[in-house]
Amino acid sequence: MRRDAIFYQIFQRFPGLFFELIGQTAPEIGNYRFESVEVKELSFRIDGVFLPPEDAESKVVFFAEVQFQKDQSLYHRFFSELFLYLYRNQTRYDDWYGVLIFPSRSLEPDDSTMHRALLNSSQVQRLYLDELGDANEQPIGISLVLLTIQQEDRTVEQAKQLIARAREEDTGSLSREAIIDIVTTIAVYKFASFSREEVEAMLGLSIEQTRVYQEAKEEGRQEGRQEEREQLLAATVPLLLQTGMTIEQIAEQIGVDVEVVRQSAQRASK
Repeated sequence: MRRDAIFYQIFQRFPGLFFELIGQTAPEIGNYRFESVEVKELSFRIDGVFLPPEDAESKVVFFAEVQFQKDQSLYHRFFSELFLYLYRNQTRYDDWYGVLIFPSRSLEPDDSTMHRALLNSSQVQRLYLDELGDANEQPIGISLVLLTIQQEDRTVEQAKQLIARAREEDTGSLSREAIIDIVTTIAVYKFASFSREEVEAMLGLSIEQTRVYQEAKEEGRQEGRQEEREQLLAATVPLLLQTGMTIEQIAEQIGVDVEVVRQSAQRASK
């Protein structure tokens, strides 16, 4: 399940939820926009950045990193990208704040010695989702985030409760439709081996017209086309090589990149 991608989708739709998670309040919060930014010179891409509105009195930029896998180089990468971005945008912001979100403390890098000053500063916050408390006792936005770490045997129950709450409660600035869409997205990814009918039966709603289902269908089509392409290459490349054609000639003849043909030839040789 691509939890980090789902998190960024949540932040894209509900940027205010990020600030609720970290306990930040400011007049401009509702106008922040969540984006992915690139530092071109070194090909760094920072997936989660909350950019302040142009008319904000204090332009504070927030960097968010969602980490659901153990990565010993996480802090090196996070702070390198963060400071390089600030270096390239020195006049745009007055201050910065970094947030690292983990499902639990166990996924933090084992050694934080080199970055201890930053990690212990007031500008950096580490957030552990499993320490936020009972999902049923949280505001609906926080409960939505906690659904990403719910065990499979409790996911269906929690998903149904969230859908019911979205329909019955005042969701404030959060769109009811978007909440249900995110819940559906999490359920579809967690139960990837289930059919659409089985997911619908579990959640008690139709998902055929939801964005996640349409995206999943398109993703399936693309994967199917990619698989067909690889099968075709696996059958034709060895035969063309036997005729004496070079990899470059084959690539030009069938209209694909040289590297694609080379990889296909290597797989065939194995």
